Amino acid sequence: MNKVIILLGPTGVGKSVVSILLAKSLNTEIISADSMQIYRYMDIGTAKPSKEERAIVKHHMIDIIDPSEAYSTGKYIRAVVPIIEELHRDRKIPIVVGGTGLYIKAMTRGIFSGPSADWSLREELLLMEEEEKGSLYNYLKEFDPEAAEKITPNDTRRIIRALEVCLKSDTSMSEIQKKLTTPFPYEFIKIGLLRDRKELYRMIEQRVDKMVEEGLIDEVKKLTETLKDAETRRHGDIHPFTASYFPAMQAIGYKEIAMYLNGEITLAEAIRLIKRGTKRYAKRQFTWFKKEEGIHWIDITGIYDSHEILLRIYSVLNRLM
Repeated sequence: MNKVIILLGPTGVGKSVVSILLAKSLNTEIISADSMQIYRYMDIGTAKPSKEERAIVKHHMIDIIDPSEAYSTGKYIRAVVPIIEELHRDRKIPIVVGGTGLYIKAMTRGIFSGPSADWSLREELLLMEEEEKGSLYNYLKEFDPEAAEKITPNDTRRIIRALEVCLKSDTSMSEIQKKLTTPFPYEFIKIGLLRDRKELYRMIEQRVDKMVEEGLIDEVKKLTETLKDAETRRHGDIHPFTASYFPAMQAIGYKEIAMYLNGEITLAEAIRLIKRGTKRYAKRQFTWFKKEEGIHWIDITGIYDSHEILLRIYSVLNRLM
């Protein structure tokens, strides 16, 4: 069975640089499993590999859509499978790198194929939510209580998708997922990187400060203008522009800086919220990955040399390949 290496772990742990070293040493390519790196114009805040790094090793699934576009796990998987197949034909072992648990879960366990997007229905549901906050989540609890348990009440985008599936297929999304989910025919070798929490949090704080220094504020400003232009072209001036409506603007770092640019909070408060949100996200990622089976964890606490981390990874790979 053809192999796929997955290098995963919480944000900021140190996956990117070592993944490039690993891919170069194996003469292969990297597939990003980051739900925000798919968007163009979002480089600093998503910690994308630089152009120089991407020149060393080819990266897939980065800069593939505009931030005004919608994207789904299903679309991600449909795009990734042909890439994996092509690399296998070239006798290369793909390296999937990222922290988006849903992408990795769909890749390793399979994904269901639900009904296609119905934009008019979504618009209706969104209007219902605007008229009565929380109404959609209450409807979802009635239609599909199992799905409601897995979705937070303020995750409007996922609530709408779950309701869309229920309304268009006459059955719950949970039932469809159970019946139609099929795994992919690859041998996945999952390697997870972890650090002591205090050390990881310190590295996250340093990374956020660096992002701000490198121009995160200007990036968010340009992104907001791009989204506003796209919305105006699509709907004219009928609806007031709301940046937070776009999934891309829900990314940690972007929504907080947008609040600062709107005069809602100070820059210092925005930075504090970004750091707090990133730490919480890292904690959620680790909790998610802990539930996944077959991950070979490597504790890299105190190790900052990527070549040394690479040697640790090879010690695991040598046992598994």
